[in-house]
Amino acid sequence: MLYQGNRVDLLSIETTHPDGGSVRREVVSHPGAVVILPMLDEDTVLLIRNERPCVLETLWELPAGTLEAGEEPIACAARELEEETGYRAASLEPLLEFYTSPGFCNELLYIFLAKDLSFVGQNLDETEKIEVVPTSLPSALEMITDGTIRDGKTIASLLFFIHR
Repeated sequence: MLYQGNRVDLLSIETTHPDGGSVRREVVSHPGAVVILPMLDEDTVLLIRNERPCVLETLWELPAGTLEAGEEPIACAARELEEETGYRAASLEPLLEFYTSPGFCNELLYIFLAKDLSFVGQNLDETEKIEVVPTSLPSALEMITDGTIRDGKTIASLLFFIHR
């Protein structure tokens, strides 16, 4: 291990190629995360505007969060949905799983569809500043097309849902 952090670790691993050669790689080790696609009704998704210090921007996104140690993805999805949006889902359906950037990171994203929502009140972490914005699916698609939505997990999740 090259570095152990609060959210990620940096590892140095050696892999062997089929020809017998080996190569050393640096890998960002991540516990995994969830993305929630919350449908307020048949045509309205809850997007969030989320301050992202890493890119110095406020991004349009779907709610998401990192798995805690030992936490099941569906439990994380329920927790993050309520914390970030203030909504609780009667139904959470797994939609898709994918790696975010497998060339250097092992983060696996679990995407969930949230339906039958009821408002219970937002419960943000003290470091979060999130605005919830109900958005029609056609508007969300237009926001992808015109570059307003620039977050990869949000683009992939919305396009998968719309075209499934």
